[in-house]
Amino acid sequence: MSGYVLADQVAEEFADLAGSLHGPVLDVGCGTGLVAVALVRDTAGEGVDWVIDGVDISAAMLARAGAKRRPDGAPLYRQLVEADASEELGERDDLAPGSYSGVVSAGAFTRGHLGAETLRALIPLGRPGALFAIGVDAEHFQEHGFAEVLADERAAGRIRGLHPRIVEVYRHGDGHRQDQAVVAIFRRS
Repeated sequence: MSGYVLADQVAEEFADLAGSLHGPVLDVGCGTGLVAVALVRDTAGEGVDWVIDGVDISAAMLARAGAKRRPDGAPLYRQLVEADASEELGERDDLAPGSYSGVVSAGAFTRGHLGAETLRALIPLGRPGALFAIGVDAEHFQEHGFAEVLADERAAGRIRGLHPRIVEVYRHGDGHRQDQAVVAIFRRS
């Protein structure tokens, strides 16, 4: 869609806080690879070489993500996994708990897609200290208990440093200007 900037927003929020993060990043609901493209593009001059895995329910979307390349011609993703993030993530050998230093998502947590319980299921995939930047449609965030799940996870000591930020989903001036998302930024404890 013309003017869509949520993927850029999530990548920027993640990159701003990642610092010297080492280890792979998981792109949940990676779709065509927009978050990974933005992450690699925005940090190309900083000497960061992200190792990115992607997971999506759609084989067609994964094929499009798999066709994406880095500036040096290498594949954008190390690994692409076809899976239903609402059901399978904790049960897969190729997405083992504690495997990731970062987890990002834009567009998967929206109406008709992934809910708050899936967010809870993502946390164990991160290593202790892993950085999460998860974009959630603002109405979906409010209506489906994301704030409560995040508060529960923080109270249980599973996450820390929770900073939700409101961002635009589309560039100002686009016909969807009013659409907003919450980027939930936190670290696994």
